[in-house]
Amino acid sequence: MKGFKNIKNFIFDLDGTLYGQNMLEKVFGQVSKRMGEFISQKLNVDLKRAKELQTNYFHKYNTSLNGLMIHHNIDPQEFLKYVHEINLDFLKKDVVLREELLKLDAKKYIYTNGSIAHIEQIIKNLGIEDLFDGTFDIVDANYVPKPSLESYRIMIKKFNIDPKEAVFIEDIAINLEPAKKLGMKTVWIENAEYWGKKNSNKDFIDLKIKNLSSFLKEINILN
Repeated sequence: MKGFKNIKNFIFDLDGTLYGQNMLEKVFGQVSKRMGEFISQKLNVDLKRAKELQTNYFHKYNTSLNGLMIHHNIDPQEFLKYVHEINLDFLKKDVVLREELLKLDAKKYIYTNGSIAHIEQIIKNLGIEDLFDGTFDIVDANYVPKPSLESYRIMIKKFNIDPKEAVFIEDIAINLEPAKKLGMKTVWIENAEYWGKKNSNKDFIDLKIKNLSSFLKEINILN
C-alpha cells in the first residue's frame, strides 16, 4: 500500500466499482434487455438475433454500441438514451463510501463506457453526486471505449492528469492494462464474472481488493 501514498488523482470506473458487484446484474440486466430491444427494433430482427449481435459486437468492439455504429450507422445518442432508461430504486445511499470519498485528499473522477445520464443517476442514488471533480463518459471519448489507449489519453488530457500521480480503479481487469501503460497505479476489484476477471492474473494490476470503501479507508489512514 505504500506505493499509493500521496496519489493526487483517483479515477473510478462506475458500474461494479462505485457500487457493489452484488448489484451489477440488477443494473446491467436491465441495460442488456433494453439493448436487445433497441437492436431488434432498429434492425428489424427478432430478439434472439438482436442478442447475438449485441454479444458479438461487445466482444469484438468492446461495446455493443461501437459495433452498431460501425456496421449499422446507429445514432449513438438515441441508443444511449434508450438503454439507460432503467429503474435504480434498489441502489441506496452508501454513507460509508461517501465518508471515505470525502476524506480523500485528492481529485476524484469517474471514467465509464456508459453515458453521462447513467453516471448522474447512479451517483445520485448512492448519495455521492457532489463529490467528484469531473466525469468522463463515452461521448467525451468520441465513442472510443475502454480499453482503447486512445480513450485513456483523451481522458487524461481533458482533466490535465499526470498518470504517474493517478490511480485507476476498475472491476474489469483488462481495462487496467492501458492505465498501467500510461504510468498509473492500478487497482482491480475482485469478482468472478467472466469478462471482469479475464487477464486478472497479469502484472499490469498493482493491487487487488474486495471492497472499495475498505481500500479507501486504508488510503486515508496511510495519508
